[in-house]
Amino acid sequence: MGIAEILGVAASLSLLAGWRLYLCIFATGVAMRWGSLPLPEHLAGLDVLANPWVMAVAGIAALAELLADKIAWLDSAWDAVHTLVRPVGGALLALAIVDPSDPATQAIAFILGGAGAFASHASKAGTRAVINASPEPVSNLAASLAEDTVVGSALVIALAYPAAAAFVAVLLLALAIYLGLLARRVIRRLLGRKGRGELA
Repeated sequence: MGIAEILGVAASLSLLAGWRLYLCIFATGVAMRWGSLPLPEHLAGLDVLANPWVMAVAGIAALAELLADKIAWLDSAWDAVHTLVRPVGGALLALAIVDPSDPATQAIAFILGGAGAFASHASKAGTRAVINASPEPVSNLAASLAEDTVVGSALVIALAYPAAAAFVAVLLLALAIYLGLLARRVIRRLLGRKGRGELA
């Protein structure tokens, strides 16, 4: 696997960790343990994720996150608690993928992996906070199911087809930026409307 594929997989996993960290850990562990996805030899550094105890804890946490994410405001509380956890997890996933014999590459992967996970986490948390302000309950569930679909699909593509992982990472980054800007615009509009209402 070439450097572009390695960095693509690292970037994809770190960005996905900002949305669903525990699912990323669990899915990668399953792929390593049962060979359900054709992971290249270079990803042997992720062997620890195939440990049955690690997989069990990650699976339980992924299920808890899946359920918490469907309940309005509980999802925002969960996101707030994971503001530090997801970026660190994304950084460690990226670190485990790159060449351990090159400290410079590892440092870069750790920094960029953490930054990518934080960017996707911030866009998710901001978007969901805006959605939670909506009076109807369906939009929160729809957004959560859409995130599940995107994360699951992107995870399979990045792990099964490392050559496409860089493209997946670029799409995920673009999606994170778009959602972050959209949430910011809606929040500004709501705050502006509230300010005009107070003046009236």
